Amino acid sequence: MSRARADEEEYWHSSKFRAFTFDDEDDELSQLKESKRAVNSLRDIVDDDDDDDLERVSWSGEPVGSISWSIKETASSSTSSLEGRDSSLQKGSSSYAAFPKQVSSYSLSSLFKGRNKLPSFQSLSDALSDTGVKNYTPELRRPKAEYKDYSSDWSPKDTVRRMQRGKVCSLERFRSLQDKLVLLDEAVGGHDGNVITVLIFLKRTLRREILFRELEVRQVALCHLIHFLKETGEQKLLLDLLRFLDRTEEVALSQYQEHLNIQDVEKRREFLKGCIGLPFSAEDTSHIQDHYTLLERQIIIEANDRHLETAGQSEIFRKYPRKASILNMPLVTTLFYSCFYHYTEAEGTFSSPTNLKKTFKIPDKQYVLTALAARAKLRAWDDVDALFTTKNWLGYTKKKAPIGFHRVVEILQRNNAPVQVLQEYVRLVEDVETRLNLATKYKCHDVVIETYRDLKDRIQLTAYKCKVERGSAEEDKINSILNNMQIRWKN
Repeated sequence: MSRARADEEEYWHSSKFRAFTFDDEDDELSQLKESKRAVNSLRDIVDDDDDDDLERVSWSGEPVGSISWSIKETASSSTSSLEGRDSSLQKGSSSYAAFPKQVSSYSLSSLFKGRNKLPSFQSLSDALSDTGVKNYTPELRRPKAEYKDYSSDWSPKDTVRRMQRGKVCSLERFRSLQDKLVLLDEAVGGHDGNVITVLIFLKRTLRREILFRELEVRQVALCHLIHFLKETGEQKLLLDLLRFLDRTEEVALSQYQEHLNIQDVEKRREFLKGCIGLPFSAEDTSHIQDHYTLLERQIIIEANDRHLETAGQSEIFRKYPRKASILNMPLVTTLFYSCFYHYTEAEGTFSSPTNLKKTFKIPDKQYVLTALAARAKLRAWDDVDALFTTKNWLGYTKKKAPIGFHRVVEILQRNNAPVQVLQEYVRLVEDVETRLNLATKYKCHDVVIETYRDLKDRIQLTAYKCKVERGSAEEDKINSILNNMQIRWKN
């Protein structure tokens, strides 16, 4: 009985098949779970969400995760396990400590693209902490364009070419003066704006005297540097360069431009006063003098008008409050301001328009245009009429406009002048065609009727009769002219 029992136990131990045990580490199910866990961890790293709707298949064409696929994968794993166990037994090892060679239960495509259809909740940190799982994340190679060569032995010509193509180049290797000048000449010869980059490098690495001396014989590079210094506001270096080149007028103009950065009015006035003695040309000197005088006048006018506006002593300031200060305004703006608020003042005052015209030698056309715009804005039609009225030596009055009456009509119309005022100045337009166009455009009917009468054009006058209102004074006037038998019509 005992022998039969011993034979039975030997039979079970010598069989090529084993019984199922929960503690068996070579169990096929545990291998399958481990493989699935590894692939699920890799899926979190390399999986693409856009492939959710795609069906994954193995090398054999079976859908990944199907029943047939699982059976075949389990069978292949069992075969591998048995082969490994037989080889171990042949070597005389009866211990189960030797593990068989693990075969991946997933294909290459399923490794990176396949997704287990069973839900897996293993996190990335758990997958990486599992020592039995290898990391199959691919190592991507950086593109060659990202490797920037800072130490290659590029020649000046090659360096300029690389700069023109937008490549990163190091200029620090050009240490000697000769190499730097060759680099500059190559950059200038390339007719490319990158010459500025080279000039910045030279400005930083060369002494000013050497840089100025070499640029003096290279006019293209010199112009680039001067423009660059003006744009970046490096005023001190720019002035030193211009003095080295003996460009005194440009030095003076550069110093004069610094007044734009002075906000305080009194300090700006003192600065402009100091600029008068700089070596400007004769024409520029007069402009600097006028600028200083104008600012001085504006300070006086501003202080006086602010006092009048605050005290409420002037009617025009109460009716038309000032919208801005007159300080630092151009000459034409100052003239308009004076014509608007101080038109009737005597010539001896600083704020008088005639005083400004005489002091700054304003041309008649500019003065008339500015004064007309200011007085028409105030609807002071009497002042407008007096502006164009002149007397001859016999005492006869005549209207004369240095800017042409067609421009006077346009300015008056923009300021909503009444038809009676417009008609008066439309009649003074000498060109007949221009007069008719303006009269028709602004509905000056009397001027149109009188012009057609003077032209003795019966057809045009009859046609214009249809454009006026029925029973109006204009229609009666047209009928009266058409019925006049003394007029010899041309048609």
